[in-house]
Formats: sequence, structure tokens, C-alpha cells
Amino acid sequence: ERSTRPRRYPYVTIQGQWLLFMSTSANEEKVLACPEALQAIIEEFQEVDPRDRLEYLIEYAMDLPDLPERLLDERDGMEQVHECMSPVYLFTEIEDGIAHFYFDIPTEAPTVRGYAGILVEGLEGATPDQVLAMPDDVYMLLGLHEAITPQRLRGLHALVGYMKRQVRSQVTG
Repeated sequence: ERSTRPRRYPYVTIQGQWLLFMSTSANEEKVLACPEALQAIIEEFQEVDPRDRLEYLIEYAMDLPDLPERLLDERDGMEQVHECMSPVYLFTEIEDGIAHFYFDIPTEAPTVRGYAGILVEGLEGATPDQVLAMPDDVYMLLGLHEAITPQRLRGLHALVGYMKRQVRSQVTG
């Protein structure tokens, strides 16, 4: 019979025992700086081993929405994230005080596509201030540093930077 996880974040079960996953309050503060939807995804990733995190990443890659029809002709106007090994394009808009992110990433790039899928889902409904308050190293909170190469991590880190820069640009006009 499965025990009930303590309500206090963040815990992980090891051999049937619930243990504190991250002991530093700094990491806990980083998680709490994320919108609630992203916090839930982080918790989901932290509850599984690194191999399962890769499977989750693939699921998010498959769930990443296609580029909307209205943006297909404007791909040249999208910003390329040059630090990514694969061609990654980002378009950000703020509508009614909510940030929306759109990505054009080939299906042959499941790592960055999955991470983008996590960010799109985790930031759904987020305000620009919430996006800007999010830590730059969300991939660390997800435990992806234990599952993918440092070269790919650099691209993931850059992706959040591009997203924040585009939000900042639109807010300051």
C-alpha cells in the first residue's frame, strides 16, 4: 500500500520512505518562484528516476502544439535560439496580460521540443511578471541535468533566457 506523500514540498520516495529531495531552501524558493502549473510538472519529474524523466520529456515533446496557422508564414520573423543544437524558433506575444509562447521545433529534436512543451504547459496563463520571476535553471529543478548531456543543457538554459528577453521586450515596448 502506497503511503501518502507529505504535503510540504519537495519529497521523493525511496524504498517506501518519503525523504526530502532537495535540502536547500534556495532550491525550494526557486520552485516556489514558478507558476503553480510549472511547480506541478517539477514535482512530477522529481518523483521519478532519471530514465523515467527522459520518457516524460518525450511525452511533452509529442504534446507540444504545432505552430499556429497564422504564424506559419511569419517564421522568418521568429527568433532563432542559436545555442540549441537543433533549429529552434520562438515567438512570444502578450495578450490581455498573459504571456503566450509558440515554438517551431522539429520532431527530430525531442529533448528541446520536450523542454519547450514543459514550459508551454507550465507557463499557460502566466503573467509577464510570473515568467520573469521564474528561475533560469528550471531544467535543474526538473532533474534533467541527471539525464541529458551538458551541451544540450546549455540550449535549454538559453531557451528560458530568450523567452524572458522577448517578454521583457514586449512589456517595455
